[in-house]
Amino acid sequence: MKEKVVLAYSGGLDTTALIPWLKETFDYEVIACCVDCGQGNELDGLEERAKLSGASKLYIENIVDEFCDEFIMPCVKAGAVYEHKYLLGTSMARPAIVKALVKVARQEGATTICHGATGQGNDQIRFELGIKALAPDLKIIAPWRMTDLWKMGSRDDELAFVEAHGIHLPFDHSHSYSRDRNLWHISHEGLELENPANEPNYAHMLVLSVTPEMAPDEPEYVTMTFEKGIPTSLNGQKMKVSDIIKELNVLGGKHGIGITDIVENRVVGMKSRGIYETPGGTILMAAHEQLEELILDRDTMETKKKLGSQFAQIVYEGKWFTPLREAIQAFVDVTQEYVTGEVKFRLYKGNIIKAGTTSPYSLYSESLASFTTGDMYDHNDASGFITLFGLPLKVRAMKMAELKKQETR
Repeated sequence: MKEKVVLAYSGGLDTTALIPWLKETFDYEVIACCVDCGQGNELDGLEERAKLSGASKLYIENIVDEFCDEFIMPCVKAGAVYEHKYLLGTSMARPAIVKALVKVARQEGATTICHGATGQGNDQIRFELGIKALAPDLKIIAPWRMTDLWKMGSRDDELAFVEAHGIHLPFDHSHSYSRDRNLWHISHEGLELENPANEPNYAHMLVLSVTPEMAPDEPEYVTMTFEKGIPTSLNGQKMKVSDIIKELNVLGGKHGIGITDIVENRVVGMKSRGIYETPGGTILMAAHEQLEELILDRDTMETKKKLGSQFAQIVYEGKWFTPLREAIQAFVDVTQEYVTGEVKFRLYKGNIIKAGTTSPYSLYSESLASFTTGDMYDHNDASGFITLFGLPLKVRAMKMAELKKQETR
């Protein structure tokens, strides 16, 4: 009886070529597993293609709601943004995919999981750290690093390989970007983006969005409610998180929101340039922050900001299934206990413009913040506060002046 390998299958060129390659190279029975994180029409025709390529079975695991509730929302609540710009669309999807792959491997009694991530990128780390954490007994095959066995060095080589095996793909990769898509975002790499000196060809590239220049000339108001940091309604309609993100993607894409050109530092040490479209995610992150700033006290917000940056790095580096991620997430969940209320904003040509925020837990005091502060705040108290707050500066300045005087004697 042949050993079984579960292949992380997208239906693209790389993973299509992997099916016959795994059979010929290792004599495996190949179980293809496509994990649906909201890729949309990319899933069309997958079953026929997988079987035609030689897979004995195809699983399509729909985890859209799990992805939103258990992976996206912890990152939103943490305010996790990698290197100030990247909203972790691919990074947080990988552990969700790994969880599904391990589940299928257990169901099938497979001994091995195979992924098609290259030896230059971050995804190989994310896939393999996740597998090691959830199923340390399973073997891992990463063909792009097996240069003694994997002889295809380019997409042209892969196209020739699949054609030779009678697999005719309904698309041409020779003039397209390398993309990764899920409900949260779509990323674009390759072609002119490989040179940071080049301006992106947005007219050819964008899938979810239009550029701000092409967005409507009229703004659009949006209202959202949150309960304990989680979005619960959009424009007065109660919705689950996945549906809210879908609707925000449409709204954000229409108004040119969330198009980001990034040169990021990969885990493996190189810099990489890409364009990310995250229309709904950008709006959701901004709306959550708009509410949160009304509710969190200064010290909690400052600590959360630092831990949010660390949380982003943990997720980016593929360390989702770690005690540290769990611990930071537990802290974040405590901070979200009172992040409940309503936010209103305008979308206009790439901008998210605040239009009002309310919460029963708001720490904003109009009487304190206004120029007529009333009984709760005595302006004279500031004098003593500033004296003590500035005491270290004054003491140091006096000491430096004394030393300077001694040097001139």
